Amino acid sequence: MKNLMISLACCIGISLPVSAAQVTLNVNNSESINNIYQLQLLKEALSRDPNNQYIINTSPVDLNEGQMVNYIQSGEMDVMWGGTNNKYEQLMEPIRVPLFKGLLGHRLFIIRKGEQQRFNGIDSLSALRQFKVGQGRQWADTQVLESAGLDVVTAMKYDGLFYMLEGGRFDAFPRGVHEPFAEVSKHSELNLTVEKNLLLVYPLAAYFFVAKDNAKLAQTIETGLMEMIDDGSFDKFFYQNPMVAQALENAQLANRTVFRIDNPNMPPLTPYDNEKLWFKIE
Repeated sequence: MKNLMISLACCIGISLPVSAAQVTLNVNNSESINNIYQLQLLKEALSRDPNNQYIINTSPVDLNEGQMVNYIQSGEMDVMWGGTNNKYEQLMEPIRVPLFKGLLGHRLFIIRKGEQQRFNGIDSLSALRQFKVGQGRQWADTQVLESAGLDVVTAMKYDGLFYMLEGGRFDAFPRGVHEPFAEVSKHSELNLTVEKNLLLVYPLAAYFFVAKDNAKLAQTIETGLMEMIDDGSFDKFFYQNPMVAQALENAQLANRTVFRIDNPNMPPLTPYDNEKLWFKIE
C-alpha cells in the first residue's frame, strides 16, 4: 500500500511530506578546531537524502574519543568521527569514505620554537626514533607510531598535549597536515611552531561512525558522501576548505623529507582501490 501511494503521488504531482529525523553528536569537545569541517560535511551528506530532513543535536558534555564510542554503542549518540582501526570497526559501523582523503595520515610535527636545528639532521627513521612524540592515549595513531618503534608519550586530553610539549614532556607532536598551523595559531600563547622539513606518512582514514544497528543512517551518510565524490563537490569542499587550503600551501609537502611507516591497524575492507577517495602528495 505504501509503494502504491508513493507511485500515485508521483503520477498526479502530489508532494509527499518529508519526515524529520534527529541526529545526535558531540561537538562540544576540545578538538573543536576540526569539528567545523566534519560537521559541514555531515550536514551536506545528510541533505542529499530526499526522504528525510535531518535535525542535528549536539551533546552538552565534553567527551573524549573512548567515551564517544561508548555513547554510540549505548544509543546516546548517533554519529561520531575519528581515525579508523580494527577495534572501532568491530564496535561500530564505519562509513568508509575518508573524510580528509587520507591526509590525516600525512603527519607534520609541532615542535618548540628555537629547536628547528635539532630536526634538520634527521635523514632516517632510526634518527627520528631518538625523539619522544606526543599523542592522545586512545587515538588510532598511537599504536601506529608505537609499532614503528617511536617513543610515544600519551595523554587523555587533546588540549593538554600542547602544554606538555611546551613543558618538555616530549619533543614533537605529530599532526595531520591540515591541523598544525591552525593549532599553533590557536595556542599562540605557547612557544610552539611547525617543523619545516619532515613528513611522516602512513595509511589512516578518518570516518564517520554510527551504531551497528543503525544501517539506515549509515546508508544515508554513505550515499550522500559518494554522490559528493562522484559529482566533484567533495574535492571542492576539501581543497577549498580554508584550513586545508592554507595548510597545503604552508606545508610545502613536495619539499619535505618523507618517512613512510605501516599501519597494522588498518582494517582489511579499507577502500584503497578507489583512487577518488585518497590524497596524493604529487
